[in-house]
Amino acid sequence: MSLVLDPTAQDLLFREARTANTFTDEPVTDEQVQAIYDLVKFGPTAFNQSPLRITLVRSPEARERLVRHLAEGNQAKTAAAPLVAILSADNEFHEELPALLPHFPAAKDMFFSERPVREGSAAMNAALQAAYFIIGVRAAGLAAGPMTGADLAGIQKEFLDDDHTPLMIVNIGKPGEDAWFPRSPRLEADQVITTV
Repeated sequence: MSLVLDPTAQDLLFREARTANTFTDEPVTDEQVQAIYDLVKFGPTAFNQSPLRITLVRSPEARERLVRHLAEGNQAKTAAAPLVAILSADNEFHEELPALLPHFPAAKDMFFSERPVREGSAAMNAALQAAYFIIGVRAAGLAAGPMTGADLAGIQKEFLDDDHTPLMIVNIGKPGEDAWFPRSPRLEADQVITTV
């Protein structure tokens, strides 16, 4: 292997990690979430933009409101997860670009003055950040259960505003009993990589 990351870390982050479907009742603390974010915020994005927004659903009332918008197969596991996060893209991310890209503050108006351009860039870069977030959850010794089986428009109306587009829901916690479905196959490198 030509990877620098040791095999135990490779297993933790990728090979042995899976989407969790059950969790223990051990709470996920704000300190754990802060540590996850403090790690994954360094993942690369275009123009150093940071469009990902994380809405933690902690109260029973908010959880009940969220569960109503989920596909039937996702409701019970979300109701029981120690922590649930709504990951969304902030379509007004460009307002922070002068601070995040101090060597090129004109990028805000030069590239992102039009809403459709911002929405496309926010969706792509927030999706990158969402992937980093899931890996960060794993790095914290927790399991993530990301889901898109939901009425995302309903979730936006219930929890967000018109400037924030929901991407996915992520259940977070220590994996519980029978947390994993069997590992599904993946494509081999020669099916994916082409050299030109």
